[in-house]
Amino acid sequence: MADVVLLAEGPTEAKRSPVVDTASGKIAGAVSGGVTVFKGVPYGASTSGANRFMPPRPAEPWAGVRECLAYAGRSPQAAAAPQRPELATVWGPIDTLPVGEDCLTLHVWTPGLDNTKRPVMVWLHGGAFSYGSANSPRYDSTNLAQRNDVVVVAVNHRLNIFGHLDLSAVGGKRFAQSGNAGVLDLVLALQWVRDHAARFGGDPGNVTIFGQSGGGGKVSALLAMPQAKGLFHKAVVQSGASVRFAERERTAQLADAVLKQLGIAGDQLDKLQALPIAELSKVIAPAQKTLPRPRYPLLDRYNFGPVIDGKVLPAHPFDPATAISDDIPVLVGGTKDESAIFLAPDDAVWNRTLTDAELRNRLEAIAGPATDPVLAYYASCKPAANAAERLITATTASNFAVRGVLLAERRAARAKAPVWMYEFAWETPAFDGKLKSCHSVEVPFVFDSLKVIGERHQKPGAQALADRVSRTWAIFARSGKADWPAYTTDKRSTMVFNDDSRTVDDPDKDVRPLWSKAATA
Repeated sequence: MADVVLLAEGPTEAKRSPVVDTASGKIAGAVSGGVTVFKGVPYGASTSGANRFMPPRPAEPWAGVRECLAYAGRSPQAAAAPQRPELATVWGPIDTLPVGEDCLTLHVWTPGLDNTKRPVMVWLHGGAFSYGSANSPRYDSTNLAQRNDVVVVAVNHRLNIFGHLDLSAVGGKRFAQSGNAGVLDLVLALQWVRDHAARFGGDPGNVTIFGQSGGGGKVSALLAMPQAKGLFHKAVVQSGASVRFAERERTAQLADAVLKQLGIAGDQLDKLQALPIAELSKVIAPAQKTLPRPRYPLLDRYNFGPVIDGKVLPAHPFDPATAISDDIPVLVGGTKDESAIFLAPDDAVWNRTLTDAELRNRLEAIAGPATDPVLAYYASCKPAANAAERLITATTASNFAVRGVLLAERRAARAKAPVWMYEFAWETPAFDGKLKSCHSVEVPFVFDSLKVIGERHQKPGAQALADRVSRTWAIFARSGKADWPAYTTDKRSTMVFNDDSRTVDDPDKDVRPLWSKAATA
């Protein structure tokens, strides 16, 4: 059971605050919405100075009671892709906390500080391994925890050049793990969860990792990491299945470009560790521009991301499917129109003025020899759609869905733990429906946080769908099962979440093989 102390809130006010004893010291949280919340809890030490690019270390101990009442731990960020001004806060308020290298923090929502062994759900935020944080209001887990009786943990960790600069070729043994520092942070966070879950009313033997976009990539990485074995027991990959990660030859080229941009020699890496955050951050974009086109452009998604190094990540997660996580049930899927938000800056797409000729030119760069059958398929199955809408559908399939399908079918082919597939098809009415069922639209449904994103995204039936989706995720976390048939390579059953959710066998079966071939050719 937790202790209770009085924390001053103002000159004359105080409230009873729950206190939990952690390995590093006591922390005080707050009760809100029927759950107890702890924000900004350190699970690791600062990663600045000599700790930069190094494997993470546990948090330094503190004396007394540490107030964990506010978000903290925003890692230094790479710039997100340019977006239309009106979409700046499309999914509600964004995290504007200052960045810093003392960023290894996590947040906990629990229905009770008791001996109840609740499922633990560990959230890994999106942002392509380069930006984002666990501090976004849309990730508020109050409803998810309270309505489903689960403990939710959200994790901050190192990103981009700070978490994934592979200096092993020039730095030797000391920097051997630098390219995977960011995902090693996640392992340390999961070790913290293992050691502390019971103190927050959770079950360390029933931990589910779930993440969206880059967070799905983080889940994919953990599924292939020996050091993460036994630290989680189920996995959910939302719009971010990663089949492959960068290999050493490419990451060495990237590191060399970084050092050249900064004028630092390979035997001067202490200078690299001492650089101000801004100085190191400014070379992220120019260094990436020096890299050649990847071998598999539809599958190799990240530059400053996890590295296949033979040890931390012995091999690609799903090329072929790793045996390391054979015992982990997986739920994988995405949204129907992922690409809509990424294509939004393009006026021809946003205003739906794209021509058929322009559509062909864009798809040829992706589909290659499959361009004609791909165009014929979308013309047949979407006869009322304009060229811009067909581009959204096609690039969603090529840039997102194909990786989810490859993950699912390769896991299913191993015939070990089951895998379930879903598609989120609910369309936001905001911006005259131009965003459709775009990337990230499902996140506030998973967290049951629709009120955070504002009324413009809501329509009748939205809350009922949020109830269903958040309950589905929690049931999966509790039992390792979903309420529709598991994915098999013969039926390919897929749950389509919408106002009239239903199971469909092998959706887009006529075009799926074309994209799979284009991705792996």
